[in-house]
Amino acid sequence: MEHVEHDGAQSCHTDTGERKSHHSDKVKSNLTSRLNRIEGQIRGLKGMIEKDTYCDDVLNQIAAVQSALNSVGKLLLEHHMNSCVIERIQEGDHEVIKELMITMNKLIK
Repeated sequence: MEHVEHDGAQSCHTDTGERKSHHSDKVKSNLTSRLNRIEGQIRGLKGMIEKDTYCDDVLNQIAAVQSALNSVGKLLLEHHMNSCVIERIQEGDHEVIKELMITMNKLIK
């Protein structure tokens, strides 16, 4: 297994074809903290529905959750591009561009 570090994040390429990302502890902590906050926001949304909160207030909270998820996605995409994508292109694997475009199209919907 070969480990390559790009901007604090490691990407891992195995001979078995298994793909894994190895993020620095700082990046993992940041992503986990953000996702924990989003998880709390989702629980709050459920509570709002259970309490018959005014629809506009619930919709605004949904927009905040979507924005938070988009932020996590952007951060992860940035790290992916600066590690996995660069590494695979340097190895001559240009299929990663097609894969990235499919993923970006899903994120942009």
